[in-house]
Amino acid sequence: MQYSDIIGQSFLKNHLIQSAASGRVPHAQLFIGAEGTGTLPMAIAYAQYLLCKNVGNENTGGNEACNIKFANLSHPDLHFVYPVATTEAVKKNATSDLFAEQWRSFLKTNRYGNLFDWYTHIDIQNKQGQIGVDEASEVLKKLALKSFEGGYKIMIIWMADKLNTEASNKLLKLLEEPPAKTVFILIAENEKNILQTILSRCQVLKFPPLNTSEIQEALIQREQCDPQEAIMIANQAQGSYNKALKLLHNKANALPYEKWFVQWVRAAFRAKGNAAVIQELIEWSEELAALGREQQKQFIEFCIEMFRQALLLNYQTPDLVYYKTTVDNFKLEKFAPFVNGSNITEIYQELSDATYHIERNGNAKMIFTDLSIKLTRLIHKK
Repeated sequence: MQYSDIIGQSFLKNHLIQSAASGRVPHAQLFIGAEGTGTLPMAIAYAQYLLCKNVGNENTGGNEACNIKFANLSHPDLHFVYPVATTEAVKKNATSDLFAEQWRSFLKTNRYGNLFDWYTHIDIQNKQGQIGVDEASEVLKKLALKSFEGGYKIMIIWMADKLNTEASNKLLKLLEEPPAKTVFILIAENEKNILQTILSRCQVLKFPPLNTSEIQEALIQREQCDPQEAIMIANQAQGSYNKALKLLHNKANALPYEKWFVQWVRAAFRAKGNAAVIQELIEWSEELAALGREQQKQFIEFCIEMFRQALLLNYQTPDLVYYKTTVDNFKLEKFAPFVNGSNITEIYQELSDATYHIERNGNAKMIFTDLSIKLTRLIHKK
């Protein structure tokens, strides 16, 4: 992974290169950044720089045989941990090594992908991935061995907030006192989701959102995107190259999230003083309950963004509004007056609570029905 392949983040690139060149390599680092900001590509490039003893500002000039191994993601001293779950092929005791082939193919095609993209790639269906205690045991075994090539051993833990409590506790001692020349690179999207005991043992690097010009340039150069379309997509991507790619390739609309959202808010409007509409909301909840849990969470994230877009319109900041509705007769401009300072905090809290309960395997039909009934009250709040 070349540093030049990473979009933006010049300051962080230079910081990591200089710290490695000077021999100041923390044994545990935590890369924090939203999806599409380049945390995983940066971790791989940094690992390559360390293991291959590269020089200068690019991953060249060191051990070229080592660099070739990295091109195929097959270096024996580079280890990955990522959330997994049982599938048709892996019936029990799911660990990262059992998905190594899929992980390599995922990285070769979508290094800026998010957790939902990974779950889709390995087809875990309605399950939720995690990094469990079996995984922690594998980490301990791997790092107890000497490095194959006599240098560093590097463990990249992607989506470290998916470490369950038992696995976290098992890794704590190792993070605090790792074997010689062992480097941990943990990656997460939200610092608040990392256990404090893990956080306190890591040096934290925060990745800012990419700016629009960086995304625009990457789309033109890497995807041969038309410059005018690239400008529009870059403004809509909110600092995420992953979102930009999905907008470009129309993957964001693979599921009818907008249709479900419009059905929901329209029914919520009509439900005031009309008890018969409650049955419509229950049927809507049943439709959402049939989705996988990760898809349900993705839908709630979409709803949060739609309410945010409406609020921006209501408060006269149209330059920040990028979403263009496609459902007939539904306009954000008409919906916006019903999203305001008196209800947005409660709406956001209810949506966040719904995500929390879904993650903990709550009954999806009950969660969405409860959410629907609460929205009928909040949407009319002045």
